[in-house]
Amino acid sequence: MRRNIKLTAAAAATAALALGLTACGTASDPGARADSGSKADESKALVVAASPTPHADILNYVKDNLAKKAGLELEVKEFTDYVLPNTATQQGQVDANFFQHKPYLDDFNKKNRTTIVPVVDVHLEPLGLYSKKAKEIKDIKAGQTVAVPNDTTNEGRALQLLADNGLITLKDGVGTDAKLSDIADAKGLKFKELEAATLPRALNDVDAAVINGNYAIEADLEPAADSLVLEKAEGNPYANFLAVKEGNEDDVRVQKLAKLLGSAEVKKFIEDKYAGSVVPAFGAAK
Repeated sequence: MRRNIKLTAAAAATAALALGLTACGTASDPGARADSGSKADESKALVVAASPTPHADILNYVKDNLAKKAGLELEVKEFTDYVLPNTATQQGQVDANFFQHKPYLDDFNKKNRTTIVPVVDVHLEPLGLYSKKAKEIKDIKAGQTVAVPNDTTNEGRALQLLADNGLITLKDGVGTDAKLSDIADAKGLKFKELEAATLPRALNDVDAAVINGNYAIEADLEPAADSLVLEKAEGNPYANFLAVKEGNEDDVRVQKLAKLLGSAEVKKFIEDKYAGSVVPAFGAAK
């Protein structure tokens, strides 16, 4: 992993302490939550780590409107980075997480030797190109600077979005695995790699930025209305899902939440609240 991601994770760990996660212990501590070899206590709250928007919003909707009837006690813990939710899940400090897509998880598991697995797809947050200086994509010109996410999978996804819209040309075959070194023709553009969460704040300092949907929404941007270009939902592999440590997929509490997250009520909540900026990844999500 890049050095700045490690530094961010270290800083976020301090914030996690404030959330009281250490009180749960680690997988090797007496106070740790049940690991994959133990039967979960169905009477206990299911603790889920989530990004604030839209993940925690969706979970809190389930908690406030659907969980009680389903016999599920749900606790939502919010994280603002892309590292700690997985490490906390792996260590048993939380029971599940909801913040990521499959390409990111595959990369994370490989690099960190973690064993997190998807349970159910919930929604897609289309990646978009935003600018406070350009009104249309044709206004992005040679000599200008475009900021992109610095984590492996989202950077490739961002570069593919730029390539699909004619701003750059990538080497043949790299697709969403692209790195800056895979740009065959930058067409005069300059690039700045930043942690995904900081990209909305960088809009004042760059000419444009490719921003993940959840961070755009948190910054009061409306992806469907404010982006210069937006990823297409059809056939998109970047659906966000509920995930657990391998072996915990059949936890009754997890299965209850998975069913609720795929319900007609949640689908309507997503469609009504986000108006196309976030789209359901199940049912009539096409």
